[in-house]
Amino acid sequence: MALQGSEEIQEQLAETEDVGDEDVRISPAEEIMLPVGAGTEEDTDPLLLPWDRFSAWLHCICVVGFDLELGQAVEVIYPHHSKLSEKEKTSICYLSFPDSNSGCLGDTQFCFRFRQASARKSSLGCFLDQFDRDAPVCLKRDHGHYYGYVYFRQVRDKSLKRGYFQKSLVLISKLPYVTFFHSLLKLIAPEYFEKQEPCLEAACNDIERWPMPYPGRNLCLPVMGTVMKVRIPTCYDKPGTSQMVQSTQADNLVSIVLPSIHEVDLFRCFHPVFFHIQMLWELVLLGEALVVMAPSPAESSDTVLALVSCISPLRYCSDFRPYFTIHDSEFKEYTTRTQAPPSVVLGVTNPFFAKTLQHWPHIIRIGDMKQAGDTVKQMKVKKLKNLKTLDSKPGVYSAYKPFLNKDEDIIKQLQKGVQQKRPSAAQNAILRRYFLELTQSFIIPLERYVASLMPLQKSICPWKSPPLLRPFLQEEFMKTLEKAGPQLTSRLKGDWIGLYKQFLRCPNFDGWFRNRKREMMQKLEALHLEALCEEDLQVRVRQHTEVEAVDLVLKLKDKLMQAEREQLPVKPGTISKLQTHIDSVILALPEDLQGILHKPSTP
Repeated sequence: MALQGSEEIQEQLAETEDVGDEDVRISPAEEIMLPVGAGTEEDTDPLLLPWDRFSAWLHCICVVGFDLELGQAVEVIYPHHSKLSEKEKTSICYLSFPDSNSGCLGDTQFCFRFRQASARKSSLGCFLDQFDRDAPVCLKRDHGHYYGYVYFRQVRDKSLKRGYFQKSLVLISKLPYVTFFHSLLKLIAPEYFEKQEPCLEAACNDIERWPMPYPGRNLCLPVMGTVMKVRIPTCYDKPGTSQMVQSTQADNLVSIVLPSIHEVDLFRCFHPVFFHIQMLWELVLLGEALVVMAPSPAESSDTVLALVSCISPLRYCSDFRPYFTIHDSEFKEYTTRTQAPPSVVLGVTNPFFAKTLQHWPHIIRIGDMKQAGDTVKQMKVKKLKNLKTLDSKPGVYSAYKPFLNKDEDIIKQLQKGVQQKRPSAAQNAILRRYFLELTQSFIIPLERYVASLMPLQKSICPWKSPPLLRPFLQEEFMKTLEKAGPQLTSRLKGDWIGLYKQFLRCPNFDGWFRNRKREMMQKLEALHLEALCEEDLQVRVRQHTEVEAVDLVLKLKDKLMQAEREQLPVKPGTISKLQTHIDSVILALPEDLQGILHKPSTP
């Protein structure tokens, strides 16, 4: 392979984290310890309301059927109190059925993603924030969209006018746990099609008794007489490693152990076009407009999910639709020719899109996915003018010229695996590791430069506002690449500078940098708080007037509330120490002021 081992990459990451004396800059990439109690606290919180546990996993379960007069229609929503707008119901109806040309007989599973019509308040706000804080960026809740996980059944039925029984069971969730929810559907859907609604009611009641989805814990989830065991990854896990679900004495009750809750089989998805995987990585990294044309929603959704996950641990920050139809509310917005195609990855199956999206710059045509053991002939990237219909040959249609030279080693390694009938799981692991190392090689120089934007630790004064970060300057960053660029961890040659320049203009950089900036600001606030805790506040109070002492108490209370609200990464004991300081300052004031200041602040 053209990349060095992950050990060297980890060494490079470690270099950005070294902190020496006071004059050394504070690294934002330093390891943050899990909050005290995380992973051990029991789900016995009295603040939890009925159906809160269910809502932490799912928004609702829908049954979508086909009516000869109405077409697709939502027949049932569980729990019955769940709310969906008419626009959301319409989206679910059209996205829950394959296009008629797909010819999906039997059972089919796929997923879709659609915009949330309006913001909804949740009684789980503080819990959801905690889940998101500890989750990897790719597994955080999607605040603006819902995921729909579909189990569609179509079988011949002569007793029906249409001649076919067609129905979908759909799980609606904010969580991108695609593997987990597809596994859950395999347990619930067959039972539902046999026993109907009582089965759904039982499943919802089972889910309502589940523990909350805390990252880092081994969770046993009983449903329909089966126990699933999973572990939700955390942002503290080492990238590229799979934390095994721990075994316990009670595992004789466990029926299913899922090694991953979200990963799709990259090799199976990219198998038809694996000669172009490096170019596809670049297109996704740069947020280019991409459309995947596939014969079925299952292949369409899997390929789109594989594409957006290939730049992990970077988060894909643009829109993506694993399955997109002509009835989608964003159809006109995404297919207009009056402006450049948006930064989005679409998965489609309707032949109409071959004409409608002909102006898009990058099109991936997926044929029927072969078994991972079948050989694939090498294909050149085809010109877009050759794509006339969805019946065109499989391949990548684009005029894009990659910035990096093609990595022949990974292609040979995968080809050799096909010839030697290497297990698909092993091929998938090789490809996932390749993408991880390529992305890490690309992101390490950015991490190193951003770490240098942090002010010196000695510049933090407890009696002044925390210092500001230095601005990100493109020219300054580019100069660092000569000595500390990706060449330190990757043997790939090419126009790395051009790739970085393009990346700095795309939504993926904007999303990544905003996240890193927020983390660094929180780190500065935490260090400022810790510096305050080391001061003798009694001496400070004696040197100032009563009014100034009251002002100090109010400001310290605000800092305390901020620390708890934003879950600042402070050292253990800092919060309680600051509270003790506040209490001691208040006790030194007259009694009338003590009564006022001991009242809790309004958020």
